[in-house]
Amino acid sequence: MPQSLAENRPQKRVFCLAEETAVKQIESQFKEYSVAEFFKKNRQMLGYAGEVRSLTTIVHEYVTNSLDSCEEAKILPEILVQIDSLAAAERHTDIGVGDGSQQTFEVDEEIARAASLQITVNGIPKERGLDYVIKYEKKGKSSVRVLQFKSETPSPAAKISAKWAAGHLRVIVEDNGTGIPKTKIGLALAKLLAGTKFMTRAQKRGQQGIGSSYATLFSQITTGKSVHVKTGLGEGKVYECDLRIDIQKNEPITSNFEEKFGKFRGVRVEAEFAEVAFDKSEYGVYEYLRRTAIANPHSQVTLIDPDKQITVFPRSGTQIPPKPKEAKPHALGLSTSDVVDMAKATGARKISSFLQGDFEKISGDKVAEIKALCPGVDFEKHPSKMQWQEAEMIVNAFRKIKFFNPDMDTLIPIGEEQIKKSLKNLLQPEVLAVCERKPRVFRGGIPFLVEAAIAFGGKSGQHGSNGTAKGEAMRFANRVPLLFDAGSCATTEAVKSIEWNRYELKNWEEMPVSIFINFVSVYVPYTGAGKLAISAEEEIISEIRFALMECGRQVAIYLHGLQKAEDAEA
Repeated sequence: MPQSLAENRPQKRVFCLAEETAVKQIESQFKEYSVAEFFKKNRQMLGYAGEVRSLTTIVHEYVTNSLDSCEEAKILPEILVQIDSLAAAERHTDIGVGDGSQQTFEVDEEIARAASLQITVNGIPKERGLDYVIKYEKKGKSSVRVLQFKSETPSPAAKISAKWAAGHLRVIVEDNGTGIPKTKIGLALAKLLAGTKFMTRAQKRGQQGIGSSYATLFSQITTGKSVHVKTGLGEGKVYECDLRIDIQKNEPITSNFEEKFGKFRGVRVEAEFAEVAFDKSEYGVYEYLRRTAIANPHSQVTLIDPDKQITVFPRSGTQIPPKPKEAKPHALGLSTSDVVDMAKATGARKISSFLQGDFEKISGDKVAEIKALCPGVDFEKHPSKMQWQEAEMIVNAFRKIKFFNPDMDTLIPIGEEQIKKSLKNLLQPEVLAVCERKPRVFRGGIPFLVEAAIAFGGKSGQHGSNGTAKGEAMRFANRVPLLFDAGSCATTEAVKSIEWNRYELKNWEEMPVSIFINFVSVYVPYTGAGKLAISAEEEIISEIRFALMECGRQVAIYLHGLQKAEDAEA
């Protein structure tokens, strides 16, 4: 054997051993993660970013479940939201003294993250969000928390103080809905991606089966405590238990289960949270419930805040929305993957009957047109045997055929009269214009419609502690308030695109004006899992614009009349 070959053998062996070691190391590091583990590390994707926002998200998840439950059973919703402070003793801290020009004051992180916080200027309480905000600001190479005044600058020698308390908040939400069956309590409230809504193509508030279960997880990871649940179906039995989530398995863990006799019907959830804060800003729980009441005039919502103040948002009507009708998929709104998945799940025996029975607006004549465009597809074979290439040919054929728009009876708007009653009840405006657009489709085949309103005067807009009013744009999707990520929402893009000076509302953001927009669809194209903003689809933006411009014209007539009257008096 040549000497060079003999010398190379040890080197090859060393190389092989190193390669084997690297492979074993990769194999040992390769792990599978549950959806609960993923969202534990990515809470911001679900709206848990910042203390106030996190609390609002928690309340939102419970309240939307309550409303859906009540409407499903034709029950007028009565919802209680109670927030108790479990904080340490209240503390007072002097933040600074005004000089007539300074608007920003540095605050301790502990104050910024307090469970309850009240800022005062010369002893006068200020509203967070309207009068001031607390945010991060660069200071050298680091970031600090600052208090920034918005509506007015503290006068010279004005004393700025904070009344605050660190600690936890307990959230209690109770409804009079259908309750949860005994065997489904854990799945409903302690398992992510489990529920009744994800696979149905019907208009619902929730979609993914994440919300209330993540609230359970958030309580668990911020306080280490379980969530207490009480539920009854009104049949003489009431169930109570504590819930938490096995994070590695994404499975519910139930403890202290009790079965009692009682007439209670509905769900009551009690959970303790850290890293949350209550205030009355435009992003807080109070504002969320106020807007929920506006978009759901058939509901009555009661809020008991940490200061034990009780606010009742009374129902302004007794008309319960009809039960959502499930919509069949429309051919123009589907991908090849969708068709393949549907073919595997169908009960049809032939591809031809599958297309005619499982899709909307596909008649026998349309099937014949599709066949003519897909000569290589056997429409007599079982759908489950459909190949990807065949499904792709069928989807391409969809694009070449004219279909009727999908049925619009799957859409359940609030209705012009109900919106008028609700806004008049809560805002008492001088003038109110409401518009409901005709149904349209986006992405080729998904039905939607837009409702809009503009209220001027009275209690319209946002009112600061100094009595000034500013304009507000209230965004909703299927009656659910959208408080966050306004900048990336189709509604905001539509509002910004309008020439408001044509409607005597050039500076509407500085006027007592409330803009109301409700997007209605069997599928809301949210920009993310947190369901915070609506995707800026061209068809959606266009419809919102048309609705707002129609309302704007009605308001302009009133405002123009006021201006003429003022000119006549002058």
